[in-house]
Amino acid sequence: MSKKKPLSKGQLRRMRDNQSKRLSRKAAKADTPELQDNLLGPEQSGTVISRFGQHADIETPDGITTRCNIRRNINSLVTGDKVVVRLATEVQSGSGIGGVIEAVHPRTSSLTRPDLYDGVKIIAANIDQILIVSSVLPSFTTQIIDRYLVACEDTDIAPVIVLNKIDLLDDDNRTEVDQALDRYRAIGYQVYQVSSHTGEGIEELKALLSDKVSIFAGQSGVGKSSLINALMPDAELLVGDVSDNSGLGQHTTTTAKLLHFKSGGDLIDSPGVREFALWHLPAERVGWCFIEFREFLGTCKFRDCKHGDDPGCAIQAALKDGHITQDRFNNYQRIIASLDEQRHARHFRTLDD
Repeated sequence: MSKKKPLSKGQLRRMRDNQSKRLSRKAAKADTPELQDNLLGPEQSGTVISRFGQHADIETPDGITTRCNIRRNINSLVTGDKVVVRLATEVQSGSGIGGVIEAVHPRTSSLTRPDLYDGVKIIAANIDQILIVSSVLPSFTTQIIDRYLVACEDTDIAPVIVLNKIDLLDDDNRTEVDQALDRYRAIGYQVYQVSSHTGEGIEELKALLSDKVSIFAGQSGVGKSSLINALMPDAELLVGDVSDNSGLGQHTTTTAKLLHFKSGGDLIDSPGVREFALWHLPAERVGWCFIEFREFLGTCKFRDCKHGDDPGCAIQAALKDGHITQDRFNNYQRIIASLDEQRHARHFRTLDD
């Protein structure tokens, strides 16, 4: 009789994860009181303000937020979702649950993030624009901006570039930063320069956010939380201290939450958008996400052109003619190279599993 092959690390990890999920669902079911239909009012519309496991905080048109159970047939529910909800006519003592989410309306947009183990995860829904926040400190780099732009173009959500901490600009870096931002303006992107410290540019940014659902994206240390507090001081977000040695801000947000601007519009504050992984995108899709490449794509001499040293490359010709900037092309090449590295690492992680 052949000896049974021992389970791999990955199989053991998945078994533990699945068991943990089953126990969590069982515990949630045990802890969640079922609201009887005769205790529920009529169906009405609502918006997911935040989700907590098997519950979600739902805001109804009257501005009241109620924690509700999620029907078991609802597989996906995230902050920003529009839902059908039935509120309880009376809240059960001690439960804190005041209604049931019956259904989720189709989404106009979905912000997703790839996960090495669980595929693509939806972070938030029904977003009008993504504000890509960069800053002078810890360092200004177009590489990160271009990665975020690729993610925005792939999800078809309008991006806006926001440079924070402009009060820290000096003669040594001002020209370089201004030239970089002008390159984005030249290809059609909106660019705002602000300072959450001095308030410069904040009113213009408020006008942009009015009557839209927005989400901020940016790495730690760029001042997203300080910027949100400057835009909506009543939000009372925790702002992490910035280390004098590293200049890096502390991560402050733990769960996605929808916040309202007094002047109109909403902001989804989420911890899931500090960095977008792009390894799930094919190289052709990345090229399409560089918007100035689009008119030249498909016109190369060879169908499988890699836009490197290939003869008859239309992208290289556009670069030479000045239709594509060297900085953007360099960032495109870096992203393509990183896709191969990340897929390679993911492949070996899977093998190790």
